[in-house]
Amino acid sequence: MCGIAGLFSNKSVQATVIENMTNSMPHRGPDAAGFYTSADGTVGLGHRRLSIIDLSSAANQPMFSHCKKYVMVFNGEIFNYQEIAKELAITFQTHSDSEVILEAFIRWGPSFVNKLNGMFALAIYAIEKKELYLFRDRLGVKPLYYSTQEEQLLFGSELKSLLPGVLSKPVINKKAVYYFLHLGYIPEPISIYQNILKFPAGSYGVYDGNALQIHSYWKSEDKVEASASLDFDSAKKQLKELIISSVQYRMIADVPFGTFLSGGIDSSMVTAAAQSISSKPIKTFSIGIKDSKFNEAEFAKKISTHLKTEHYEYQVTEQDALALVDQMINAYDEPFADSSSIPTMLVSKMARQEVTMTLSGDGGDELFQGYGMYNWAMRLNNPLLQANRHWIALLMKQLPTRYQRAADVIKYPSHDKLPSHLFSQEQYLFSDKELQSLLLETPNESNPIQHKFSTKRALNPAEEQALFDMHYYLKDDLLTKVDRASMQFSLETRTPFLDYRLVEFALNLPYEFKVQKGISKYILKEVLYDFIPASYFDRPKWGFSIPMDKWLKTDLRPMVDKYLSEELVTKAGLVQWDKVNSLKTAYFTSKPYLYNRVWALVVLHKWYYTFMA
Repeated sequence: MCGIAGLFSNKSVQATVIENMTNSMPHRGPDAAGFYTSADGTVGLGHRRLSIIDLSSAANQPMFSHCKKYVMVFNGEIFNYQEIAKELAITFQTHSDSEVILEAFIRWGPSFVNKLNGMFALAIYAIEKKELYLFRDRLGVKPLYYSTQEEQLLFGSELKSLLPGVLSKPVINKKAVYYFLHLGYIPEPISIYQNILKFPAGSYGVYDGNALQIHSYWKSEDKVEASASLDFDSAKKQLKELIISSVQYRMIADVPFGTFLSGGIDSSMVTAAAQSISSKPIKTFSIGIKDSKFNEAEFAKKISTHLKTEHYEYQVTEQDALALVDQMINAYDEPFADSSSIPTMLVSKMARQEVTMTLSGDGGDELFQGYGMYNWAMRLNNPLLQANRHWIALLMKQLPTRYQRAADVIKYPSHDKLPSHLFSQEQYLFSDKELQSLLLETPNESNPIQHKFSTKRALNPAEEQALFDMHYYLKDDLLTKVDRASMQFSLETRTPFLDYRLVEFALNLPYEFKVQKGISKYILKEVLYDFIPASYFDRPKWGFSIPMDKWLKTDLRPMVDKYLSEELVTKAGLVQWDKVNSLKTAYFTSKPYLYNRVWALVVLHKWYYTFMA
């Protein structure tokens, strides 16, 4: 795991620019820093290294190919690099996956990316041809930003890494503001800045100094087969084998590692598989917030005891979590409203005291129908409800809070926008209608997100919603959250559920294997229960959560008062002050479920006054 940065310009570039780009993210690579500048000075590459595989300096980057005609910077891990090395049948100078990647590219060209099983964002410069290649992994586990403005290509692992190379001050992307307030994150391909984009997952690009040509090599919707015809017992057996294989791949490391263990289904599955493979107790990490109803530490402890792991439980106070609010907002470079990033940062900080790499359970909910919004997707498919949704919602608005929230979900603007609306309202964020009156400037350009996907097999509404989440929520919220939170403390996090073999298998499981007898994630739970008794999971799903509603009314109230004051809201010029004021009044007096809307506006304005004012 590392940080990469680069620049390809039509004129000579000062070496200090690429150094500043790279060194803007020392947390991504505390073990080494390296730089390359082409002979004509038009291309620069930078690398910050967090050593995980082959800890020797020989594996530092930028790395040159054996023939010296190619140079590479690489962020991530390739878990099947040993098999690829055998296929190449050449003598290697290191034991690193980096060297294997570079030589594989030379042997097979850009199509080599289809052989990679891993998480990666990488750049390879062909010195003689003067071509730069960019690659990003299938699911977008590793981040990659780029810009082609002002006759140059810039790229980097974080938004902040591009800013030293940008010739003019970045301008806010108003479309990004809309989607941030609607979803709580900014979806690929846009970023908070105009002319800086997120490189698409499952794609590679070629830049020759004039234009960047981007090619897709993997899409989840393309992997949905025409039929899903496995019997349950065979499917369960294959799923178990795939999970163990994926976890075993992701245990390859030359540093100490462990797992995040929240006590939920996904992290418990990953931990159970890892412990079944390991010859000694693996390290597991959980966190609990004292005096909070969200504390799941006792459940994680019970599971660790059953699995006989070496367990580390961190009990922190709300003040410990609150102390990270500023760091959380700064770490993401652009507005990011997922407050679970705070406990994720806490557990990462504490895990880093013991290990350099961890495994997480991200992806299980999207693959196996784990979210409540998927039930809503099925409910809203009812033609009678669709036809009468507006007056039903009007009636429910007169009922207690729980029904008022449901009314917001039911009152979707159109079927075409249902996936983003459903997600937005499940997260207590702003609807499209609310944003039309809240924003000072409503973007009228083309929609950057795709709501419907063409597949060989017709998907039901819940499956369609899960596919939407894989494209956006998983990648641009959950994986972004974990990447930034863990890398703030130089901790690598790997995601076994996102092994592309497992993803493709799960996409083709019959729906009734995932949801059966009203039980979500049914087949995954059946695999888990081979390792841990089902009784251990007889409780509501919480995960790493914090009491944001309580905080905004107590400890974070000064932040609300400051950043949502008439003076600062008006000066920023992003939203209507009278709408913000009405929202605050409703939240503090009678509608506690509006807390995430308030939090999103606080984050937006704090970001603005940190980075733009």
